Amino acid sequence: MTADDVLAGVGPRLRQVRKEREVTLAALSETTGISVSTLSRLESGLRKPSLELLLPIAQAHQVPLDELVGAPPVGDPRVRSEPIVRHGRTHWPLTRQPGGLQAFKVLEPRRAEEPDPRTHEGYEWLYVLSGRLRLVLGEHDVVLSAGEAAEFDTRVPHWFGSTGEGPVEFLSLFGPQGERMHVRARPARP
Repeated sequence: MTADDVLAGVGPRLRQVRKEREVTLAALSETTGISVSTLSRLESGLRKPSLELLLPIAQAHQVPLDELVGAPPVGDPRVRSEPIVRHGRTHWPLTRQPGGLQAFKVLEPRRAEEPDPRTHEGYEWLYVLSGRLRLVLGEHDVVLSAGEAAEFDTRVPHWFGSTGEGPVEFLSLFGPQGERMHVRARPARP
């Protein structure tokens, strides 16, 4: 559906909402401050709708603006992606848009590897779902268990993988440098 299609449907919707509420053009004009002739031209499609005109009409009818505009429904929000296997690790992309913050569910098989820390631009956040994840970050060598998280600047030499004890499943959020994960928590109740 194009923008022209959406705009073409506004006039008939304006008329339908007004008629359902049994409001005359004169009464709507008085409530909104928009002239009767402008309202009539909007309903007949002879005048293009603008926010300055639609907002007072939506307020007068006490309906959301999208009801007047006929905004297209939001598409299916589910992300359906195929797993990607890289260097023995299986990644499930959890975001659809390229660039910006990227999210992945990752399954690292049980294996003993010698850490090979690397650096690159960006910022990463890891959250362990199951198993144990070894993280080498700069001079730190830590093991994260299920329910634990880590965040770091990827310009610091880093490596993460299985501890060798078993597989590990974790979430990875990665963004260009400067983007950070923002977690909003509710304040504790007294």
